[in-house]
Amino acid sequence: MARRRSGPEILAASGDLLVQRDADRPSGRLLRQGDMDASYVDLADPRHLEFDYLRRMRDLVEALRARRIVHVGGAGAALARALAASDRTATRRQHVVEVDPDVVALAREHLGLRKAPGLKVKVADGRAWLAGRADGSVDALLVDAFVGARVPRHLATREALRDAARVVAPGGALAINVVDAPPMDDVRAIGAGLVEAFATVAAVGGGPVLRARRQGNVVLIAAHGPLPLERLRVRGAADGASPATLATPREVELLCRGTPPWQD
Repeated sequence: MARRRSGPEILAASGDLLVQRDADRPSGRLLRQGDMDASYVDLADPRHLEFDYLRRMRDLVEALRARRIVHVGGAGAALARALAASDRTATRRQHVVEVDPDVVALAREHLGLRKAPGLKVKVADGRAWLAGRADGSVDALLVDAFVGARVPRHLATREALRDAARVVAPGGALAINVVDAPPMDDVRAIGAGLVEAFATVAAVGGGPVLRARRQGNVVLIAAHGPLPLERLRVRGAADGASPATLATPREVELLCRGTPPWQD
């Protein structure tokens, strides 16, 4: 979750979208949608990731050494830009798919989103766009999309997750950011769909959140084969700003047992 800020200065507004300057970090820009923090970028340091769940997704990309990366739900493209800035070999190829053209317009005008080698931004529905991708064509599929505070249901049904599994390459992985509160109904339902579609499903997040004791972000991670679980556990635990815990595949399976996946 984002840290507290005092006295934000509003730089732009469009409908329920606001761009604010971070009073504690002058080069920081926060995109809010309604009551939600949608994206945060540091104009002076694109490698900075303010949100803890994005750091967990970056851990996954780096552990997999993923080169073909798709982001469903772009907002300010903070993670994509951080990955591009740290790509010393310039071999990563990233697609950011954002359904809202106003979000992309604000990101270009106020959040420093620019054209960059290996990074393409597309205004489209994520599920429809993925339907046109070839089998096994994505090393890391990162879903960070919301309507209000919830993952859009059509992106995480049994049928949608099966198609997502189709495009994820052997040795690759899918990660979905879920904001949920006890009893974690969305995490359970999405996790159940992932368990059906993939061989291995784990999760990372704050310990109390994974234990269904408080609201927060859970990143569900799925792969056709083994996942780099120990590296994800170590990197998450070492996050001084917001330490994370790993839920093993067995723990995720038990959490989701008896919960039906969402369906179209």
